Amino acid sequence: MIILAKNHDLLYKFFLYIKMNSKKNPLILSLFVIISLLLSGCNGKLPGGDARKNPADPKKRIAKNLADGRGFKLSEVGKSGGGVFEFASSNELWRASLDTIDFMPLASVNYSGGIIITDWYSTNQNSNESIKISIRFLTNEIRADALDIKVFNKKCVTQSNCVTSEKEGGINNELKQKILKTAAIYEKEKKDKKKK
Repeated sequence: MIILAKNHDLLYKFFLYIKMNSKKNPLILSLFVIISLLLSGCNGKLPGGDARKNPADPKKRIAKNLADGRGFKLSEVGKSGGGVFEFASSNELWRASLDTIDFMPLASVNYSGGIIITDWYSTNQNSNESIKISIRFLTNEIRADALDIKVFNKKCVTQSNCVTSEKEGGINNELKQKILKTAAIYEKEKKDKKKK
């Protein structure tokens, strides 16, 4: 109580100072308004833990935090707990895309950004031709316009002399059809599981 009374007394003196000097310097008035808004957001409580409610021993504090659900154990990492990772594996379109191009090395996979980019891939180690696939997800629904697939072709005469171009048509459509069919199968399996 004594601390609160001293803080209120200090705040009152500060308010009087602002009142007398606000006409000379409007910056002080705006600073006072910002500080008072920030302090009112705390509801009079300073952030941080209450030492009376938390044990002093770190091991006991850790045990209390785990009991309250404010931590995690390494033994529980693999268990189902929700989150973005579980959602990514339950999205049929995403899973179907990864399964379709699983033979290729991946350069970048970003579920939240909705894009999969493979690394350059060729069927033969000595081949001078390789491809790269980019799959962008426009929606999570299984439909024809859900995916934007680009296939790039790289032909090299020598290690440093390469020409890269985008392939149109054939392989793009084949990939899209394969992904959509696989996603439809996954969705049907998911619905069948829910019925059981």
